[in-house]
Amino acid sequence: MTGMIAAVFCLIMTFFNLVSLAIAGWRCRLRKQPLDERLLLTGLENPTPPVSIVRPVCGLETFSEQTLRSTFELDYPDYEVLFCVQKKNDPIIPLIKKLLGEQPAGRGCLLVGDDPISPNPKLNNCFKGWQAAKHQWIVLADSNVLAPKDYLQQMLVRFTPTVGLVCSPPLGVLPRGWRAQLECAFLNSFQARWQFCADAIGAGFAQGKSMMWRREIVEQSGGIAVLASEIAEDAAATKLVRNAGMTVALVDRPFGQPLGPRTLRAIYQRQTRWARLRRASFPLMYAPEVFSCSLLPMLAGAYAARDFGFEPWTVVALVAALYHLPEAFANWALRWPTNLLSPVNYLLRDLLFPVIWIDGWLGDDFVWLGNSMTVREDVDETVDGAA
Repeated sequence: MTGMIAAVFCLIMTFFNLVSLAIAGWRCRLRKQPLDERLLLTGLENPTPPVSIVRPVCGLETFSEQTLRSTFELDYPDYEVLFCVQKKNDPIIPLIKKLLGEQPAGRGCLLVGDDPISPNPKLNNCFKGWQAAKHQWIVLADSNVLAPKDYLQQMLVRFTPTVGLVCSPPLGVLPRGWRAQLECAFLNSFQARWQFCADAIGAGFAQGKSMMWRREIVEQSGGIAVLASEIAEDAAATKLVRNAGMTVALVDRPFGQPLGPRTLRAIYQRQTRWARLRRASFPLMYAPEVFSCSLLPMLAGAYAARDFGFEPWTVVALVAALYHLPEAFANWALRWPTNLLSPVNYLLRDLLFPVIWIDGWLGDDFVWLGNSMTVREDVDETVDGAA
């Protein structure tokens, strides 16, 4: 009897995984209808309104010039870029001044200073940019996001009268080495996939990499300082929009984050940080996350194998193949980074994920860009600024 239950569980989870890949592939498919035509159907009074882009930055990264320069290469009629830095000696400042010097007057500006409105250094850094923004449409964009030429149109086209916020999960691109490929396995067809599945059923939630706001939604709720209600501003953004009776929508295709070389330590720290933040903000949604990887179905299949006269390791290999070969095909079809070793990285990710999930329950503290932070609500924390 227990073997039958394990077999049914294995089959249901494997089927559910295939369905999730199909949903994400459908949501992220290339559209045939031109973007300009789709913008006219949104019902916006102006399909290309003026936009303020607020980019918090901190320190130089491998692709800093490429990602920040992309903000000035948009095919869009009217927008401004506000770079926010907290420290006067930040090494990113000379690069920003160089980029600003190449632009026409009024296209961008550099804002330096700290506004400690929360324990979240990124939100503190964004505050001055939000206050200085001229326009009613505001994008909060991380410094490591690579903006395509139709960056703003891709977000605007997802707005309807019931949408209060449009965002994009990070898509790992330009990976260098197998460790970076492993991070792609976490970011792309795992985390982004499940986020697009949630969006497809009307349960979209925010991701802080790129967030386009209707300014009045935030101001009516008390201003950007309201995003300090959670340690993660994207979790607070999700709750703010839902409390306003509106929804969070995702772009059709996620925007890239160039990775370059990565380390296992950095990957693990990033994933456990996100896990602890998700658990703190949405514990009921976090709890079933462990079922989203292939480890439990593989174990269930191995347990059931003996009852049906099969070799456990054969069943484990079959379940892994049914999980990860279609995932590789889906990534390839979407033109996301994929190679012959990708299924191995997906398997390694799924072996690591339960450890990360447990860590998310057990830990509260983490370090982000040199800042010690915690998800504990009983701690009044003062942090040194970072983007």
